Amino acid sequence: MPDSVSSSSSDSGSESGWIDAENEVEDAPTIISLLDDQTFSDALSMVNYCKEKGFDFLATRDRLGLDFYGCIKLINFVHEGAHLPKEITKEDLEDDKYLKPVLDDDAFIICLDDLPDPSPAAAGKAAAPAGDAEDLRTKNSELQAELDKLARQFADYRLAVQQTLDQRWGEDDAPAPGAAAGASSSSGGAAAAKSADGAVEKPKDDSKYYWESYAHNEIHEIMLKDTVRTEAYRDFIYNNKHLFKDKVVMDIGCGTGILSMFCARAGAKLVIAVDNSDIIDKARENIFNNGLSSTITCLKGKVEEVVLPVPQVDIIVSEWMGYCLLYEVMLPSVLWARDRYLKPDTGLVVPSHASMWVAPFADQDWVDDHVTFWRDVYGFDMRAMQEGICLDSHIEVVPSSSAAGEPSMFRMLDLHTCTTADLVFDVPYRSAATRDADRLDGFLIWFDIFFATDRDPKAVEPADVTAASWSEDGKREDRVAFTTGPFGKPTHWKQGILPIKQEAPAVKLVKGQPVEGNLALTIPKDNPRGLMLKVTWNGEDGKVQDQSWEC
Repeated sequence: MPDSVSSSSSDSGSESGWIDAENEVEDAPTIISLLDDQTFSDALSMVNYCKEKGFDFLATRDRLGLDFYGCIKLINFVHEGAHLPKEITKEDLEDDKYLKPVLDDDAFIICLDDLPDPSPAAAGKAAAPAGDAEDLRTKNSELQAELDKLARQFADYRLAVQQTLDQRWGEDDAPAPGAAAGASSSSGGAAAAKSADGAVEKPKDDSKYYWESYAHNEIHEIMLKDTVRTEAYRDFIYNNKHLFKDKVVMDIGCGTGILSMFCARAGAKLVIAVDNSDIIDKARENIFNNGLSSTITCLKGKVEEVVLPVPQVDIIVSEWMGYCLLYEVMLPSVLWARDRYLKPDTGLVVPSHASMWVAPFADQDWVDDHVTFWRDVYGFDMRAMQEGICLDSHIEVVPSSSAAGEPSMFRMLDLHTCTTADLVFDVPYRSAATRDADRLDGFLIWFDIFFATDRDPKAVEPADVTAASWSEDGKREDRVAFTTGPFGKPTHWKQGILPIKQEAPAVKLVKGQPVEGNLALTIPKDNPRGLMLKVTWNGEDGKVQDQSWEC
């Protein structure tokens, strides 16, 4: 039994030795000459043989600066059997067909790594043709420019990470565009306030919620499904492709990238998509998945802080509108970018105009559902829950019948010329009751948006024109506009309801009765993204009544 084991081990060892020997034989490459059928056991011997025959593979590789794939093309170009030119150039190797091996299982390709690395000295001795040298210089300049661009973007990103949101959003207290620009470009952000004892107080962070709210899918799904909004932008861009052809466009607050992709499809040369929310990561994916990465560049950060790859843009497109138009206070960023980057005289802002509207509101059903409801809840008095209901605006879609008076346009903004000072105001409005009502329950606020094709100050006229009448004038395809009011198709902006407090003196409405006063809009100091609206109106006894609401 031991002998059998010993014999078996010996046989096994002998057999293993034969298998190893066979593997060694199989592993030895057979390299066929580039010029004829001569075979070699290693790549360098074959290369030296070809050099003696008049073709120096290594010198050609070094002179053309070929990488691995370039070498494969060179091998297959020579193997193809055509008459070799006196000097092979890069143009000879441009065709990607040379990436396909002429010889099946070409061992030389497998053994390319066995060849000596390119010699700087040898490359220096071989003078490149003038055309190739110029191409290299041009390519080097392009690569350097791209490197500089990436370096600037990374520096901006690093700065944004280092600065706290508290510091960066201290800029919201800046009173003027110039001051805001200065604060945005400073390394430390806005100066911190000091308390009475001289200690530095940390500014309140009122903006983190804003950026985070736009990082989730739900809000973007709502906006994209708002066909009034999305199709208006699409129709203007696609119906006016001549405006976008070969132009540089900046999309401020790009979100999912939908507006940027519209512009790219319309023929824009470059689209710069800017967003400070994490949603921009999804935008990059959307843009890549739709094959538009070569046209659209995504930059993360505030538009006041990012570094654009160009000094000026031809068009600024942005969906900046909030509830009651100016809620979220994004428009100042668009105006800052307009003054900083948009080409003067010829540059376009899309959309171009926005108008704000107010109308008397009378809807007893709404009051019963939201206010008096609390007076009897399953037999319990819960009127304590009423507190504050009439101090805030309510964003809802209301039926057109809720508007009890003629709409009054109280603010028109030309986005090409308006300033941040125009966004805080106290202006008159004039309406008249369109029906009888037991009580004036409040006021409705909404806005209209216009897309003009040029900067003509008279592009949107008359001053109180509605979106419906302007866009339908002559049924011109280049005129696009929409309303968020109760007389149009509902949008995700809905309408703003400003309910009058129940304890206020009641005003009975009679058809034709004037309803007029002033409407003021300011920004709350403790909420730089919010709005404070104050309305005055004429009471029945001739006394002026007023109330304020926060949005």
